[in-house]
This record gives sequence, C-alpha cells and structure tokens, in this order.
Amino acid sequence: MQNKNLFTITPELKELSDLCVTNGTIDKELYAKYDVKRGLRDINGKGVRAGLTEISEICSNKVVDGQTVPCDGKLYYRGVDVEDIVKGFIHDDRFGFEEVVYLLLFGTLPNSEQFEQIKRLLSNYRTLPHYFTRDVILKAPSSDMMNALARSVLTLYSYDPNADDTSLPNVLRQCLQLIALFPVISVYSYQAYNHYRRNKSLIIHSPQPELSTAENILYMLRADSRYTKLEAKLLDMSLVLHAEHGGGNNSSFTTHVVTSSGTDTYSAIAAALGSLKGPKHGGANIKVVKMFEDMKKNLSDYTNEDEVRNYLVKLLHGEAFDKAGLIYGMGHAVYSISDPRARVFKGFVEKLSEEKGRIKEFQLYSLVEKLAPEVIAQERRIYKGVSANVDFYSGFVYSMLDLPEKLFTPIFAIARIAGWSAHRMEELVNQNKIIRPAYMNVHERTPYTDIKDR
Repeated sequence: MQNKNLFTITPELKELSDLCVTNGTIDKELYAKYDVKRGLRDINGKGVRAGLTEISEICSNKVVDGQTVPCDGKLYYRGVDVEDIVKGFIHDDRFGFEEVVYLLLFGTLPNSEQFEQIKRLLSNYRTLPHYFTRDVILKAPSSDMMNALARSVLTLYSYDPNADDTSLPNVLRQCLQLIALFPVISVYSYQAYNHYRRNKSLIIHSPQPELSTAENILYMLRADSRYTKLEAKLLDMSLVLHAEHGGGNNSSFTTHVVTSSGTDTYSAIAAALGSLKGPKHGGANIKVVKMFEDMKKNLSDYTNEDEVRNYLVKLLHGEAFDKAGLIYGMGHAVYSISDPRARVFKGFVEKLSEEKGRIKEFQLYSLVEKLAPEVIAQERRIYKGVSANVDFYSGFVYSMLDLPEKLFTPIFAIARIAGWSAHRMEELVNQNKIIRPAYMNVHERTPYTDIKDR
C-alpha cells in the first residue's frame, strides 16, 4: 500500500520552503540597476531579440511619419498572411491544418501533389507501436492529459531504434510521426481517464486514414463517431490558428533551447509540452469558459450592458469569479488593437453557435468583447489598447464541440506540434551552439565555516 505521507506537505517542508524565500529573494531594484530584462522583455514589454526565424511573424504596429503606432494585428506563416490561408481553404471547401503543417515545415505552400503527399505521410504515421495503447496509455491513466501526452512522447523514445539520430531526415520523420500521433495519444489518454477514473465506458476508435486531423479527433472522441461538417471545419480552423505564433513564445523558445543542446526529438518536444501546460501559456481558454459560466450565474439579463459592465468591474477589483483581478481572454503580450486569430474565429463561431442553439451566449461574448477594453482602460488606466485574444473564443468553440475541458490544452498541443517541429528543424539547420543566456550573481562572497562553528 502506497505511503500517503510521501505526498503530504509537512511542517518541516513548510519551514524549509520559507528558507528558500528568505535566502532566495532578490532585491527588485537590482534588476533595474543592472539593466536585466526580466522574462527577456524590456520595461515596455518588448521582447529581447534572442534569435532569427523564417517560420512565422507577428505584427502589431507600423511606422507612420517616422513614429511607431499600434495597428490591427497580423500573423504570417512563412510570410503568408494566416487570414489569407484561412480564406483559401474555406473557399476551396477543404481542410487546412495539413496544408499549414507542410508550409511551416518546408517553407512553401504545397501544390496539389504535395498536399496529397503530406496527407498520405500523416495518415501512414497515425499508428501507435504494437501494444503501446495497452501498455502505456491504459495501464497508467492520468488525470492530466498534458502529463499523459508528455509521458507518452518520452516513452516513444524506447520504441524508436534511431531515437538519438539527429540527422535532418530522421528528425523530420520523428516530427511527422509526432504530429500524426498527438491526436491519437491525447484522445486515448482521455478515454483511459474517463474509464478508469470516472467509471465510464472505454471507447477506443482507430483513426481513419481518409479523414483529416480535425475529423479524426472528433471521430475518435465521440462514442458514435459522428460530427457535422461545420464542427470539423471549425476545429480544423482552430488547429490552423494555433499551429504557430512566432519563435519567441515560451514553448517554441523552449524547443530552440533544448534542441540546441543536441538532445533527441522526444526530449525536446516533451520539454515544449511542459512549457505549454503552464496556465500562463496554454491553459487560458479554460479560464475564459469558467469565467463566463460564473458570469451567466450572476447575470439576470445577458443583454443588459450596465449589468455586464458592473460584473467586469467586479472582476478587475477581485470581487468576482476567482478573485484574481483579471478579465480572461482580454489582452495579449504583443497584440494591442486586435488579435488576428480572434478576428478570424469570430465569424465562424457565430455560425456554430446558431447550429448549436447557443446564439445568446455568443452575443454575451460579443458584448464582453466590446465592453472589456473600455472597462480596463477606465479602471486600470491602460490606454495602449486591449483586445480579445484567441483564447477568448477558442474555449467557447471547444465547449460547443462538446470537447471535455481536459482536452482543451492538448488540442493546443496537437496544433502547436507543427510549429515546434519547424522550430526544431530550423535550430538544427542554422545553429551549432548551445543557447546559454547570462545570469549575473548578486550574492556576496561568504567564507566557509566548519560545521561545529555554524
């Protein structure tokens, strides 16, 4: 029987952790004194340039008459406007994620033959090793799907006879396999949790070779494997919009840092997963959904602007929801006037809300999107511009798709593995030095004393 004391926070541990605080707190004034860019960002929040990339670009301002001014946000994959990519595959009535995988990895939009090639490769790689589902996923179900995904990625190392080969063809093969397998591992991990932890029926549907990534997620997840075309198209769009977001985001930068050490693909991607799992990076859309659930409980009229505004003020004052003083889904580290991903999402989200009979909820989201920037500017005196980010609508989309909250962040990972793979390849192609930023020691020199004299 497992010793529960192993996982108990004892008074001894609390006392020792207090020592960490006492002897580990650095005077904040020293950061300014030595011009340290905390979080690799300057005092205005602008990121420190730590590398070069050709994979994606985020634009949030432009130069007018010699002055830098904010503008509607733009996102480019390999120089191509993401909004144009979405318009293209929507116009052609096809799925876009596989096309974006090709673009990010290989640098150009695929022609018809190349598009069929990437779909075939991903379909062929969408099979887990023999008994992997039984021995790895089902035998050790986790309550956290991101941990289950990271564990499975690290375990795949043991099944790969060329796991440590960092030649470009081999790393490409590994990346394509992981892109193909992330949906399978994520859904199966959830099904294992649902069965063993919640006593629900165990459902394991094999992925279908003719289906897209988005279709396969819905096919494997649902007991009857049924979904509408609009559901699959909107999930596909979500994967496209989350596939990549500049080399400076935390998980992509993690991929570069860990890759630069010369380690294997599985370790690099597992590290990126650990980064994405953090609530400051990948878990924000869950907070948005829960915030709106609380809002709906406390509003008598969704359409009453004064009532909604008062609730938002309470949020900022730490008097509502989780008392954190935040309006989740509003604001972004780079975008100010608008997040292009939220712009793209919004029109299609309205269509799905109509199909699902949840148009009143969509109207509430739209009202909050309109009022929140005004409330934030008034209460926080922030005038640089605050807009809805992609998390604002993505959680609502996932809830309408009946995706369990435990899969919200894994869906992000299923998309972002495309960008991580491209960044890993780029680091291997261009860099042969380990990434090692400088940290300045600010602790005074202390003489050693013998233990009997301490």
